[in-house]
Amino acid sequence: MDEATAVPDGPRSPDGRSRGGGDGRVRTGDTGRIEDALTAPLIEAVRDLGGYGGLVYLRSRDRRSLVLAMVTGVPRSLLRTWWRVPVGGALPMAEAYRRDETLWLPDERATMVRFPHFTAGLPYSFGSAYRPVRAGGEVVGVLVVLRSAARSPLDADSVEPALRPAGQAMEERLTRLAAGAPGTGSAPYRIEYDGEPVGVRLPTPAVHPVRVGLIDWDLDADRCTADDEALALLGIGRADFGGTMADIEARVSPDDLHELRASRHDALTLGRVRCRHFRVRDDSAGDEEAGYRPVELWGHLVRGGTGSDRILVGALVDAGSGLTAAEAAERLPDGLFSLDQDGRLTYANRRCEELLGGGREALLGRYPWEVITWLRDPAYEDRYRAAMLSQEPVSFLVRHPAGNWLSFVLYPDVHGLTGRVHPTGPPTGSEAAREAEAATGPVPGAAAVAPPPGPVAAARAGALYHVVQMASVLTQAVTVEDVCRAVSEQLLPAFGVRELALYTVRDGRMYLLWESGYPEGFLTPFEGVTLDTQLPGVHALTTRLPLFFESPEELSLAYPGITLDRMSAWSFLPLIASGHPVGSCILGWDTPHRFTADERSALTALSGLAAQALERARLYDAESAVARGLQEGLLPHRLPAVEGLRTTGRYLPGTQGMAIGGDWYDVITTGRGVALVIGDVEGHSVGAAAVMGQLRSAVHAFAASERPPQEVIAHTNRHLAELESDAFATCCYIELDPRTGRALAVRAGHPPPLLRHPDGHAVTLDLVGGVMLGVEPDAAYPVTALTLAPGSVLALYTDGLVEQPGSDIDTGIAEVRRCLADTPADSVDHLADRLMRTAHRARERPDDVALLLTAYR
Repeated sequence: MDEATAVPDGPRSPDGRSRGGGDGRVRTGDTGRIEDALTAPLIEAVRDLGGYGGLVYLRSRDRRSLVLAMVTGVPRSLLRTWWRVPVGGALPMAEAYRRDETLWLPDERATMVRFPHFTAGLPYSFGSAYRPVRAGGEVVGVLVVLRSAARSPLDADSVEPALRPAGQAMEERLTRLAAGAPGTGSAPYRIEYDGEPVGVRLPTPAVHPVRVGLIDWDLDADRCTADDEALALLGIGRADFGGTMADIEARVSPDDLHELRASRHDALTLGRVRCRHFRVRDDSAGDEEAGYRPVELWGHLVRGGTGSDRILVGALVDAGSGLTAAEAAERLPDGLFSLDQDGRLTYANRRCEELLGGGREALLGRYPWEVITWLRDPAYEDRYRAAMLSQEPVSFLVRHPAGNWLSFVLYPDVHGLTGRVHPTGPPTGSEAAREAEAATGPVPGAAAVAPPPGPVAAARAGALYHVVQMASVLTQAVTVEDVCRAVSEQLLPAFGVRELALYTVRDGRMYLLWESGYPEGFLTPFEGVTLDTQLPGVHALTTRLPLFFESPEELSLAYPGITLDRMSAWSFLPLIASGHPVGSCILGWDTPHRFTADERSALTALSGLAAQALERARLYDAESAVARGLQEGLLPHRLPAVEGLRTTGRYLPGTQGMAIGGDWYDVITTGRGVALVIGDVEGHSVGAAAVMGQLRSAVHAFAASERPPQEVIAHTNRHLAELESDAFATCCYIELDPRTGRALAVRAGHPPPLLRHPDGHAVTLDLVGGVMLGVEPDAAYPVTALTLAPGSVLALYTDGLVEQPGSDIDTGIAEVRRCLADTPADSVDHLADRLMRTAHRARERPDDVALLLTAYR
């Protein structure tokens, strides 16, 4: 929890890495340190946005993570969970990096709506802005500014202009820094970071400086020489100073002359003077009645050049600020204390000692909740977190072990906080208040106890943030791959893990599900090992106990002859779900690692969450495999060859739900030509796939009976209504005569087809449409006549191809139409692949996609 103010250098291992846990530099050789490039722009950004803290994330060496490189205005310890975050995570800094755009989250509510996982880890009220950091035009990190949510709100459009000057300065400095770095590739490519964050203090507001003057006091001759600052403190001009102690005594308050004279005795008997306090006349105000300024004298005795002279070499210190403030605090009836930015106690008055029952010497430089046992509830540390991250006053009540109640109020700023503690009654309405009132009448002060002002979060321990975060992420993981990716993206950054392997047990053997960071081929010999193999990962599973090894020597001693890689510490965690063994999770650290009790507990809890999610995902994957098999069996394996036509179809499942749906396409030969069909049953489930199969069979049967297109769709609509499946569907049916190019088209709530003319321009066919299938059993469907010219290409598609979250369907249709026009139609397969490429690129695809292309020769 210590606050670092510089990149840790320290001893380095043979591979050049710092033993402190990383490479404390941007990968730019010896041309400069990261703070040289980033400090001034970071402070400028905080100032320009009116913030209280700032962070800079830079990409990691493996490009999988964003690593916190610099922090200002906020304790590093409060952000430990976020020192390393996955680039692909649902977090604001990761999204700003991926999308290369500025994000503004004005308060906790906005953060919760867009990034609930982030709020789960930092459940406090603050605003935040995220701007990509570039070097040479390439995004290499993210600048973050934290702002109090209680300040006057900022317009979202003003955030980017406010951060632009600092962002540009940061880019210029990083580009220059990278240009001098050794290595291959472009200079921006070398900007990467894998060390611990560097803490930089924000400029301290101007205060009265501490003035110090130097004097030499010849104790034998009782004469004195003084520098200009000492004379200024004494209020004596250089021309008026005769060099005698009498000149100085004339400036000292008559009540304090003894203190000055006693300092001579201290020097002669003790050889030193320690903090002799007296007041000197202060004529600076110009009033007739002079005031007095407190000063302190410190010094030690030395011998003069002859060896017989005794000279006190001393310093006069202006005690007007700190001393008088401390004296004032000592007189107050309430306890006062001060914590530094990291939460360590720097001051406590005597009354605070009495109320807390702890001595100042034991508390100074320590965390209060670690020294005073009855403050060890994580809720109290959390109040400190809430105050520092919201930059708003926070208050709470604590019951002393003796039974009395204390009220705490915390007043934060970016450099720490001041606290006030005083006795009070129990909270109004509490059981303690009711008991006291029943015994002695109304409790004095109880009615006056108001709810704590400001944001007060629920109690939680720091180590449990990882558990909360993991649980939040795993709720959205559906497949085994999703779970493995979520575990990897959470554990690697949160605990500084360099290697991760997830194994599952099947038929009495261990099989690898997921690995990250291992040398190629290292895990191959362990594939399929039996449960009686002498390996720590196997033992963790069979004994159901986690194993932790803090050095290679420990692991080799426990398992002689075990093959080691470059890692230096390991944990082997059993994956147990509902008493059922699922597998093992193996984590590796590249430096010797001490596992604290909190870390062991958190890792064990996380392995339990991962096991439950994996078991659920395995069942889901099994069901999905059955459903996909059903769907693949229902779609046509190949399309019939028709003279004069070239047809091809494509299908792409969605990425949400069971990754199956009700989209289908078909080409059916009829007595009058060929029927081109595409349809979409709502939903993504086995039921949707089953309904799709029934509709496809119905359309095929009605088309083969040589009914006209409008009757085929009308009969299919009635058939769906009779199924009583509560499902609806859309469909587009076009009957084409390959000899003449004439066609009859019917559309039932389906997106309109696209037609690419021989000259290359593409249009949307304006077909008269009817209602969706299954809505009105007796609905009629109008028919539209078309004529295709040789060289034309007809495109039928489902809405998954043209609908994207955040945009309307017309925009999607226009984009596909442009792609159809711009792509050569020499190969219908190449054209289909080109049209599907947009859907393939989408990270989240809520709907499945079907496409049927027909080229008329």
